[in-house]
Amino acid sequence: MHNSGNTFYAKIYCISKDREFFLKGRPGDAIALALRLKAEIYVDDVEVENLITMFHSTAIVVPCYNEAKRLPVENFIEYACRHENISFIFINDGSKDCTGHILDALCKKKSDTLEVIHLEDNGGKGEAVRIGFLHALKKETDTVGYWDADLSAPLSEIDRLISVLQRNPDIEAVLGARVLLLGRHIQRRKSRHYIGRFFATIFSIILDIPIYDTQCGAKLFRTTPKLRKIISEPFLTKWLFDVEILARFLSLSNKLPRNIQEEPLLEWTHIEGSKIHAFDFPLILSEMYQLWKHYKR
Repeated sequence: MHNSGNTFYAKIYCISKDREFFLKGRPGDAIALALRLKAEIYVDDVEVENLITMFHSTAIVVPCYNEAKRLPVENFIEYACRHENISFIFINDGSKDCTGHILDALCKKKSDTLEVIHLEDNGGKGEAVRIGFLHALKKETDTVGYWDADLSAPLSEIDRLISVLQRNPDIEAVLGARVLLLGRHIQRRKSRHYIGRFFATIFSIILDIPIYDTQCGAKLFRTTPKLRKIISEPFLTKWLFDVEILARFLSLSNKLPRNIQEEPLLEWTHIEGSKIHAFDFPLILSEMYQLWKHYKR
């Protein structure tokens, strides 16, 4: 498969009535013709993944609060220009700096796939994500997700997570996980890692599921009636909405859900400027108790 300008072309190997031939052209046209000829279609794994991503519409919500110094504008523009089927919804969550102006300028450069919603007051990351999801679900999209604005997880990981959903039709959610493995580039502060492991262990006990990383800001969800129900009401917690989404999934299931999958990221880099500080931990512990009390199974 190659790109000529903004048009993608695929070379597809087909077998029909003992004849072998290639079809070359835009992927949709080539595949449609092959199907009309009742031909078997063969492409290599890389091309299959590219085709999957191209025909899969996705909306990514990017919550932003005072991100003026951390927002990698050019990365978003470059990625959006190469992925016409993936749109971004930036939520300016009552920022006090010039984040709003930066987002306005960014979205004007690619207004067909980039848009911004300005919230007057800061309602927290969870509510920003929920508002973005509600907006995204008004459109025809196969998948919605949310991504950290600082791109600790690079945008290339979106393609990988979409591929997981497409290759596994029964999976409703794929959650990025920061797992340090050979061949992976995961850079985290040790203190953050151990704190994360502590909370993940507690959440695993509360939810009664073996989850490794609840707080990674790279998650995708298949558009389903269940997802619409999950985000229909505001979250109870401010900091732990990631966990609450999982809790709501579980509340709509009768047993351990096999339709949620964690996917180890290939790359994740800690970037300074986290909104969570040590003095927030008492509130987080209080919210953990709220979750346990409300969603205990």
